[in-house]
Amino acid sequence: MEFICKHFNDLTTRELYEILHLRFEIFVTEQECLYQDLDRLDYNAYHVFSMQDGYATSCLRVFSPEDGVAVIGRVVTKVHGQGLGGKLLHEGVLTVKKYFPEAKLIRIHAQSYAIGYYAKEGFTVTSDEFMEDGIPHVEMQLVPG
Repeated sequence: MEFICKHFNDLTTRELYEILHLRFEIFVTEQECLYQDLDRLDYNAYHVFSMQDGYATSCLRVFSPEDGVAVIGRVVTKVHGQGLGGKLLHEGVLTVKKYFPEAKLIRIHAQSYAIGYYAKEGFTVTSDEFMEDGIPHVEMQLVPG
């Protein structure tokens, strides 16, 4: 699977539509979580995604809201259990290293059930469990190497 990485300003209309469609399909419909996905943070983010037959199969976003910290978020895959998620997350970490080389820390808010998924890439839990949009989460961090 080939991954594409583009800044928001460089996304085609179709790519943006497909990314947003996938996020809505999984986060809102499948997980039955009504939340404001369109939070305007996408404007300053790099979007890592994969496409198959013109449709997004995975995506995440990377941005740096403060000096020394990068954030990976909105991590989602269409298919599960085939290794796509791990490859996507690894690409996200590589994107931080490429576009935010000054980042001393990568932070994510992980759904609690997915702690093991993020731990495989080296992330560690750095908070107690908290509720975000009605779903249990933890903060996890990784020091890029």
